[in-house]
Amino acid sequence: MSDEQVLLKVDGLVKHFPVLRGVFQRQVGAVHAVDGITFDIRRGETFGLVGESGCGKSTAGRTILQLYRPTAGHVSFEGIDLVSLSRENLRKMRRRMQMIFQDPYASLNPRMTVADIISEPLLVHGVTRGDETMDRVNELLEVVRLSSSFGARYPHEFSGGQRQRIGIARALALNPDLIVCDEPISALDVSIQAQVINLLEDLQQDFGLTYLFIAHDLSMVRHISKRVAVMYLGVIVELTDVKELYAKPLHPYTQALLSAVPVPDPVIEQSRQRLILVGDVPSPVNPPSGCRFRTRCPIAEERCALTQPEWREVSPDHWVACHLV
Repeated sequence: MSDEQVLLKVDGLVKHFPVLRGVFQRQVGAVHAVDGITFDIRRGETFGLVGESGCGKSTAGRTILQLYRPTAGHVSFEGIDLVSLSRENLRKMRRRMQMIFQDPYASLNPRMTVADIISEPLLVHGVTRGDETMDRVNELLEVVRLSSSFGARYPHEFSGGQRQRIGIARALALNPDLIVCDEPISALDVSIQAQVINLLEDLQQDFGLTYLFIAHDLSMVRHISKRVAVMYLGVIVELTDVKELYAKPLHPYTQALLSAVPVPDPVIEQSRQRLILVGDVPSPVNPPSGCRFRTRCPIAEERCALTQPEWREVSPDHWVACHLV
């Protein structure tokens, strides 16, 4: 794969949050939210990042965009290392990277009109002036299939699906190349989820967008993504093409996740075997030694506790971190 194809390259990204205690707020530990993840996203593709709640997916997305400054590692956008950029240069780069947040009820300022919300990035970056701004707002509302008359209204007047469309319009305002979609449909009704996904796919085709799609719904990731990375307790355990992942999952955690996805055929559903994981996810403040998944893995051996599994390519473009694969 040539460098021209890669839009974003994440190399050994780490984000730890300090745990402070006492009157003097001394650091007594750290939350290992993201602990050394490596992958790249190709121009024009949808890259899925999946895992159960609390595994560090959203933190990874925000750290990639430098909303959280990383503890270690590098994030390169078209060869430019975002980690080393000054605040002013990073602000200029932000025009090309945007985010759609998970909760449409919390991500929109209730005191601002829809027109103010969508126009804010345009004004901050000095892209439009005067009547141009309102024309652009009306255009964006129509692009996300809302009426241009909605600009004068406030977020509380809209449903969850409509609010998420407003959030998408705001993300599109500066014509970005990369959009991080942080579980954009998890807070919406099932009937609305498909509409939002179809809208995202249409926008990708129309504007040549690249998505990092963060989710825990594996069936939705299968529908929208081209490649998928599976995350567990701050680390990526498997990464491959979406068809390969669903046909031939190699990591025990991936196998357990896929076995939990319901099959619409009742005959197949009754006959197939479920992999039930025992125990709870360990605390990210004190993650297990060696393999992070070993405390719940049904096939773990003694060496899994002693050494961290190597991140290796077991077949073309199929990466996994497991001693037993």
